[in-house]
Amino acid sequence: MSDTKEYIVDKCYDLFLAHSYEAVSISDISKAIGMTKGALYHHFASKEDLFRSVVEKHLVLPVASCDLATISFSDFLESNIQEMRKLIDTYMNYSPQFTPLNYISFIIDASRHYKGFLDDKEKYVKEETAKTELVLKNSIERGEIRDDISVSVTAYMFTTVFMGFAGNLVMSTQDTDEAFNMLKQQIWEYYRLLKKE
Repeated sequence: MSDTKEYIVDKCYDLFLAHSYEAVSISDISKAIGMTKGALYHHFASKEDLFRSVVEKHLVLPVASCDLATISFSDFLESNIQEMRKLIDTYMNYSPQFTPLNYISFIIDASRHYKGFLDDKEKYVKEETAKTELVLKNSIERGEIRDDISVSVTAYMFTTVFMGFAGNLVMSTQDTDEAFNMLKQQIWEYYRLLKKE
């Protein structure tokens, strides 16, 4: 992406965070980026095209990088918690318009106005659940986790707890530390129930 396109995408991220997709007009975009509509259309074919670029750059979900074959389940969970924290801190520092409610609205707009967005996120959930299943199976074999659990249901449960973090942010009146403490409490309470005695 060229520097000019990057600049437009970043400026529009602020707009789409602060206002809904429908509320942001081409005139609003043109004014925010300090370019004519013609100059904008030189870089993006349409508002939809621009919105897709904004979503692709700024709606990234956390992916923990670790050796799935050898990592303990507790270390895997901790790695995911840390990746979530880094991602949210990055979001909060990137735009003055970032609030949890604005971000959730942005996600909803992406699901409505970006064809294929929900399919991509469904694929992400399946991939993350499959990783969690693998780590769980290995942790059962090593004796860390009880062997009387449904691996698939448990893996999906952990994936959805991480994805539900946005709800923690909203319920914590947008205090990220409080929200992360709640996420950690949820994760480690579930882990405690699974851990082999």
